[in-house]
Amino acid sequence: MSTPEAEPSLYAAREPVFPRRVKGKFRTLKWWIMGITLGIYYITPWLRWDRGPNLPDQAVLVDLANRRFFFFMIEIWPHEFYFVAGLLIMAGLGLFLFTSAAGRVWCGYACPQTVWTDLFILVERWIEGDRNARIRLHRQPWNWEKLIKNGIKWWIWLFIGLATGGAWVFYFTDAPTLLRDLVTFQAHPIAYFTILILTFTTFFFGGFAREQICIYACPWPRIQAAMMDEDTLTIAYREWRGEPRGKLGSEGAGDCIDCMACVNVCPMGIDIRNGQQLACITCGLCIDACNDVMDKIGKPRDLIGYLALTDETRERAGQPPKSVWSHVFRVRTVLYTVLWAGVGIGMIVALFLRSPIDINVTPVRNPTYVTLSDGSIRNAYDLRLRNKSGDDAQFTIAVTSDAFVTLSLEGQPGLTVTVPANETMSQRVYLTAAPGSPAATTDRTEVRLWVEELGTTNRVHHDTIFNGKESQ
Repeated sequence: MSTPEAEPSLYAAREPVFPRRVKGKFRTLKWWIMGITLGIYYITPWLRWDRGPNLPDQAVLVDLANRRFFFFMIEIWPHEFYFVAGLLIMAGLGLFLFTSAAGRVWCGYACPQTVWTDLFILVERWIEGDRNARIRLHRQPWNWEKLIKNGIKWWIWLFIGLATGGAWVFYFTDAPTLLRDLVTFQAHPIAYFTILILTFTTFFFGGFAREQICIYACPWPRIQAAMMDEDTLTIAYREWRGEPRGKLGSEGAGDCIDCMACVNVCPMGIDIRNGQQLACITCGLCIDACNDVMDKIGKPRDLIGYLALTDETRERAGQPPKSVWSHVFRVRTVLYTVLWAGVGIGMIVALFLRSPIDINVTPVRNPTYVTLSDGSIRNAYDLRLRNKSGDDAQFTIAVTSDAFVTLSLEGQPGLTVTVPANETMSQRVYLTAAPGSPAATTDRTEVRLWVEELGTTNRVHHDTIFNGKESQ
């Protein structure tokens, strides 16, 4: 009786990718972007910005304790979350714009997964050597050489992960103070836990998962198709020029000599000659590798290059491709640009038009009004007054209306209140109408409450309703 064959696995085992070192304009561009983005990420929490004695001097700070966000001269409060929403909308539109124009350039050059993976591969290459040496080390059994090289590499990866997690928590509190507390083990446990999580995820994602995150964890490869069309510039292989493949000088062979240089440098481990693939992040390294080979064998460059589907059709017919600008500036990209700019301009206008004083008035409707002993009608309102400045401020409250009403403050001898710096104060306000007056005998009377900061021109108002006897 024969033994039944085991069912094949639905999942293939991961084949580690060991990209070879390459030089060229796209590799140089990636180095510059990696240096700039990492520099911004690690350095920004340490930048200072003088906001006065009662405000933090960290230039970029997400102050969760006081529910504020500081970005240099800009201060965002919780009720102004629409600014954050606007930034997220702009980020999404920007991603749509770049993808529709040039494919997955975000993935290939600026995505954090790409940036940190490039850094980890650089460390790996320094310690273990280039592609062939790393493959040989990976395949050999564990010995002292493999143990030492991997140990050194992992420790450096852990240090990078630790710096990454540490930099992240510095955005949420004063960086020098937190660093001192972390070193002296006086920081809050949440800070240590956050750093630990980010250290592990950076270490694992950049060191081991790498291309698997882009292929299986990230949703963008599945979404990008909706952003691209036949005029989108993306990396492609000029099959009509390269095929049939063959050795240099072979009769009837195309320009591709099947050297595998494009495959060996790909951080995703794919063969771009097989056409567009979900895993391709359009990083351009295969272009650098192929151009280097074409230069050596005396063939024209750009056997692999940024190419749109419309250009592929034109080139196959022997026609010159369209200009880059005709691909970049078309209806879809112009629409994305207009929407992106519209949101940005709207946010800038809202930012500069917002008042330094913020008030919220809530009428007390239980009861709707109170009849006093002299027959006067009184309405109560809860006023929340926010002082956005870094110093204590005095505010005068007043009322205007077509019908005469008087204003008084609960617990205050006059009409002026003092609100501490960067705090919100609740104040009960009373509006009173004399017996028989229009406001006292009318169901609804429109009134306007004014708040003015003493010594400045800052003034805001809030419209509300005064209810008289006929409201019942």
